[in-house]
Amino acid sequence: MSEDKKEEKAKVKEEKVEDKKIIVKEEKAKVKEEKVEDKKIIVKEEKAKVEDKKIIVKEEKEMPEEKTKIKEVKRKRDIEAVINIYTSFNNTIAHVSDMSGKTIAKVTGGQVTKHDRLKANPTIAMFIAKRIAEILKDSGVNHLYVRIRAKTGNPAPGPGANSIIKSLSREGFKILNILDTTRVKRGGPKVKGGRRGRRP
Repeated sequence: MSEDKKEEKAKVKEEKVEDKKIIVKEEKAKVKEEKVEDKKIIVKEEKAKVEDKKIIVKEEKEMPEEKTKIKEVKRKRDIEAVINIYTSFNNTIAHVSDMSGKTIAKVTGGQVTKHDRLKANPTIAMFIAKRIAEILKDSGVNHLYVRIRAKTGNPAPGPGANSIIKSLSREGFKILNILDTTRVKRGGPKVKGGRRGRRP
């Protein structure tokens, strides 16, 4: 009897071991399947992310072109010129040249009025400025360097200089610089009037 019991116990143990092995194999298979499925899901998600990144990159590439177009429309080219104003108490002459010295426009008091006594008048200087403004707007100039010159020996320029600058600034031109280029006497030839000077 004892031998039969031992054999039965051994059989039961073997069956339990086999059942455990089968259970372990099944669990391993399940785990493997789950891991494979997780990997597939992760790969799909990564692919979706990559596609999203590609779309975003394409949008970013398209955006700068639009920005540059907007900038090109907004940006206006600044063209500079030099205006030389000669003002005496008899006449007013305005001469505009580009930065290389090429003449753009030249207007004098005699072109605006036929009366000699009015050539140096501030009102006539306003009309000179209007004529110059029309020519400059056609050529696209919007920035000006002003050079004022009075007659040699005179302490102040004539009455037309101030009027021309005011009129040009009102017309929309940006005045970058105003410079006095009046010539200074350094000796030179003998002044007329004789030894005892000019007498009334």
